[in-house]
Amino acid sequence: MKIKDITFISVNYAPEDTAIGLYSTQWVDALKKAGYNVTVVTAFPYYPKWEIAEAYKQKKTFLKEDRNGTTILRYKQFVPKNPTFLKRILHLIDFTIGSFFNLFKIKKCDLVISVVPFTSSVFLGYIQKKRFKAKLWVHIQDFEFDIALQAGVGKSKNSLFSLLFTLEKWLLSKANLTSTISHSMLSRLSEKTNSETYFFPNWIDDVSINPAKSKTHPYLKSDKIKILYSGNMGDKQDWEAFFKFCKDLNQSKYEIVVVGDGAKKESICNKVKYLSNVNYYPPVPFEELSDLLCSADVHILFQKPEVIDTVMPSKVLGMMASGKPSIIIGNEGSEFKSIVEISGAGMYFTEYSEAVLRGLETLNSDEYSVKDHGAKARNYVLENFSKEKILSSMLEKLNDI
Repeated sequence: MKIKDITFISVNYAPEDTAIGLYSTQWVDALKKAGYNVTVVTAFPYYPKWEIAEAYKQKKTFLKEDRNGTTILRYKQFVPKNPTFLKRILHLIDFTIGSFFNLFKIKKCDLVISVVPFTSSVFLGYIQKKRFKAKLWVHIQDFEFDIALQAGVGKSKNSLFSLLFTLEKWLLSKANLTSTISHSMLSRLSEKTNSETYFFPNWIDDVSINPAKSKTHPYLKSDKIKILYSGNMGDKQDWEAFFKFCKDLNQSKYEIVVVGDGAKKESICNKVKYLSNVNYYPPVPFEELSDLLCSADVHILFQKPEVIDTVMPSKVLGMMASGKPSIIIGNEGSEFKSIVEISGAGMYFTEYSEAVLRGLETLNSDEYSVKDHGAKARNYVLENFSKEKILSSMLEKLNDI
């Protein structure tokens, strides 16, 4: 069967220009450029603020759009202001029910691509597969149930989680192809499905993040050494370690800038305002991202050490592409630990201690050290995670299907 018409299901999509929304949009753009007819089934934009975007608040519940020749079918889903575990479940269920009706507006389909999260996107994809006798490709950005347990969003692994994991395994077994974004996640995926698996990592565009063409961003004009955290302010990050780090720093030498949004933004900003060496700013437009990332002297990412094998932070790619070194805290067995160490992109720690502060001093010991780590980071990420290389490989895999 020759594939021509594709249904692409992803809760996150343009105009969301960070994280999964960015990658889903660029993936569809690559499919469209290659000649496929793509219909996107998605939600109203809400991430990372956890609030329906202002331009969409007055729109009708069901919305049809056209973006560069791609048809987009949206459903205005419930979005909780305070996304607790149970409220996230309601958010998921509402999106699934609304998107179910959008599926039946599609008249042709040879391939369904379902992006996780949500796992319910696989259920929607399976319905479309049965309707049209199509192929089903499931792509996993996050193992959402695993992360809920490890990050403490849910309680202990009770009967509810046992049911969710059973349902997840059943749904994944219906796919013709399953893919995910890191080798450790690929190994975890093999425990969840017997379908064919494929390594399909997130990518970086060397044109979008380019230190050679970037300008100093207004958020980072200080004469001090500028430490940047840019990204989601959510449950995966170790904010307790972050605040210890802020308090232990030499305030006359270092300034910390936090740029982002997310479920924990309010509580974090309430603490940040009492720290004289820390400044918070809202997310920047995508066209300013290169300036922002490249204006930092050092990037930081403090993940909860208990989160392992379930996530490969896409923000690491942007950090590395900026040509600046990084300090990262995470699990000992995490895949991006080996990436940081192999590439020489910075320093990786498994917990917060004085060693993190000493590592920061070492990184900034001289100008050559900073430039060397930064250059190694950018060279590695462009060699292994370039947008052109990864999306070309994706198109080849699609032809195999």
